[in-house]
Amino acid sequence: MNISHILNGDALKEQFPAEQLQGEIIVARECLVDGDVSGSTPEDLFATRAASMQEMYGIPQEEYFKKTVPELTKITQIRDGEVNLWFEEDLFCQVNFWFVCSLLNGKDLSVNLVQPETDLRYGFAGLNGEGLISAFKQRVSINTEQLTYFSLLWMAYQNGDINELKATAGLLQNQFPFLKDAISAQIDRTPDVNGYGHPERIILEIMNDKVHDNFGVVFQEFNKRAPIYGFGDLQVKRLFDLLKK
Repeated sequence: MNISHILNGDALKEQFPAEQLQGEIIVARECLVDGDVSGSTPEDLFATRAASMQEMYGIPQEEYFKKTVPELTKITQIRDGEVNLWFEEDLFCQVNFWFVCSLLNGKDLSVNLVQPETDLRYGFAGLNGEGLISAFKQRVSINTEQLTYFSLLWMAYQNGDINELKATAGLLQNQFPFLKDAISAQIDRTPDVNGYGHPERIILEIMNDKVHDNFGVVFQEFNKRAPIYGFGDLQVKRLFDLLKK
């Protein structure tokens, strides 16, 4: 049987125990939690994302098509077998996870979710090879109906439909209770009267509390206060720079 492991990033790939857990390794090298996610087909979305990555982070579009698109295309080409999805519970990982589910939806597959048995702040990074194997052994099966619901979460996120996000997550809540916190985190990103969502307000609080604007300090403190977002340095730095202006 064909086996695929879809990982949430290159850091996990570097520590992945490939000798013990055999199968094709695919990296979902994206940050769909940030930027424009419009596009009715994967190809349209890829074009949107390439432009968005260049605008937000200065990443050349050709780099996106060289490093990210081929990996995501591999997911669309999976036809059968077992697929293990290595994604954490934070919003960053969840949005990518929902998208990957949308690419797999409707196929005759055995799909599993693998999650780390560590604190939200550390995720898979807090595990060695033995810990990753243990997490794999505890993987949870995702049935056809659940896979469809996760796909619908992606559509709701893509459309900015908060009500649909909450309604669909409710259908999965018993089996996947972590969704509640991720959805709440997404809702809290809604701008207030000043144009700030919860992440922006946290960054402003940190800058005021620490009485300086050193990004390294702000980034570390942000991850302590709001690990549910799972933002990397690029996401926090973009907000940090916008707030400084």
